Amino acid sequence: MPELARRRLLMAGAATAGAVASGQLLTATAAHATAASRPLEAPLPDGLFTLGVASGDPLRTSVVLWTRLAPDPLHGGGMPDRSVQVRWQVALDERFRTVVRQGTAVASPSLGHSVHVDVPGLSAGREYWYRFRVGSQLSPVGRTRTAEANPSKLRVALASCQNWQNGYFTPYADMRQQDPDVVLFVGDYIYESAPAASSVRRHEGTGEPVDLVGYRNRYAQYKTDPDLLAMHAAAPWIVTFDDHEVDNDFAGEVPQDPGKQPHDAFVARLTAAYQAFYEHMPVRASAVPNGPHIQMYRRFDFGRLVRLNVLDTRQFRSDQAATKEAALDPSLTMLGANQKRWLRSGLSTSGARWNVLASQIMMAETDILAGPGKEWYYDAWDGYQVERNDLLARFRNVSNPVVLSGDRHLTMISDLKRDYADPKSAVVGAEFVGTSISSNGDQSVAAFDAQWDPLRADNPHWKFIDCHRGYHLFDIGTRGIDAQVRTVGTVLRPQSPSVALARLRVEAGRPGVTKV
Repeated sequence: MPELARRRLLMAGAATAGAVASGQLLTATAAHATAASRPLEAPLPDGLFTLGVASGDPLRTSVVLWTRLAPDPLHGGGMPDRSVQVRWQVALDERFRTVVRQGTAVASPSLGHSVHVDVPGLSAGREYWYRFRVGSQLSPVGRTRTAEANPSKLRVALASCQNWQNGYFTPYADMRQQDPDVVLFVGDYIYESAPAASSVRRHEGTGEPVDLVGYRNRYAQYKTDPDLLAMHAAAPWIVTFDDHEVDNDFAGEVPQDPGKQPHDAFVARLTAAYQAFYEHMPVRASAVPNGPHIQMYRRFDFGRLVRLNVLDTRQFRSDQAATKEAALDPSLTMLGANQKRWLRSGLSTSGARWNVLASQIMMAETDILAGPGKEWYYDAWDGYQVERNDLLARFRNVSNPVVLSGDRHLTMISDLKRDYADPKSAVVGAEFVGTSISSNGDQSVAAFDAQWDPLRADNPHWKFIDCHRGYHLFDIGTRGIDAQVRTVGTVLRPQSPSVALARLRVEAGRPGVTKV
């Protein structure tokens, strides 16, 4: 854990029963002490728990619990400018007859009255139920799971790209029925775009969010979607961000349009966006932002079955190349020096059966020039060729590498090759680019095929591509990974049936993916 994150964890407010309210800054604890000496204060508004509950970052003996007090969620939250004590409980049963952990956290205005509780002392590999209370107001009940000490299987749901304006978040209804052990969300939880009159559901506000209140309101709007709300309460999530949580296609401290966003203004925007992200995600105190910086890359071990490396492919990257020649520049980096060392070390020392990378953006090549020559999307790993190829070369000495990605608003499942410039290059892994929850809305299959079919001959490593909305579901075992592409008929209505559109298999010890 970086030193700054370690100090922040130590500063977090202590909760009773040996638990730690790990998401609260030192200022929140001081505010609580001040509040205790005040005269009787006005009662709080009703409807404190409109944004529901969530859990995340599951370890063997701990998990993070989250909520945010927001009786008026689309207008800054609607809370008075004071800290509030929030009781929390963890039980072995849904009726809370056997409470095993409980305590008090502080919801501070400095963090939007969000609550992050890192509950220790839990048993590995079991379900728990949790809830929050403020006065007589009770939150919805959430269910979570700790990681098993030595699992023989793990069910993971991969999700990304949920644009409120493009449709309803209907795939989460099916995801909830599939009961994953953990949800892996790889970016674009919100979209920063301005309201559009022709959209399925209109964004709140009058323009793009650029300050803390604006981002808080946007996250709050997304969290009012009933299917997203229910899925957060049903299983723990592991999250990272991509570009739309801040600004489309930003790179480090470089915005999409530098001519319109001066550096100081964009740094202020980053600071607001990262704080709002933290305030709304079930992540640990190590992710408390430090101005325009946030610690998001991290690692999870599910026994010796899976090592999951969660990447941050936005905060440390070089500005995007604009030409094929520039994409071959060896000085370009996607990960930054520190994260690259961290990832290499985690891969080389892993004893896990499966080594999974959660990458916000696609790693396999996408040659979008039909016929001779190549052309790439420079925002993806294709725009950082030397660093990508070095990582793929290292995959040859890694046990069963699999990359889980998002960003593209389509399903694109591929073999990962050592060198895409060499048609005879060895296959070194597999990649699943998950389709979007709602982004791009309902697409025409005929139009999609007309766009992509002419490129298949130039991309023989593609094993399956599709344009429907949904998510991917993985059953990971010691002998292989069984994957499903689960899609909905439409996101233009609040409900739509789901199907397993495709099934694929990755065999342990045999790099690549096969359609079943």
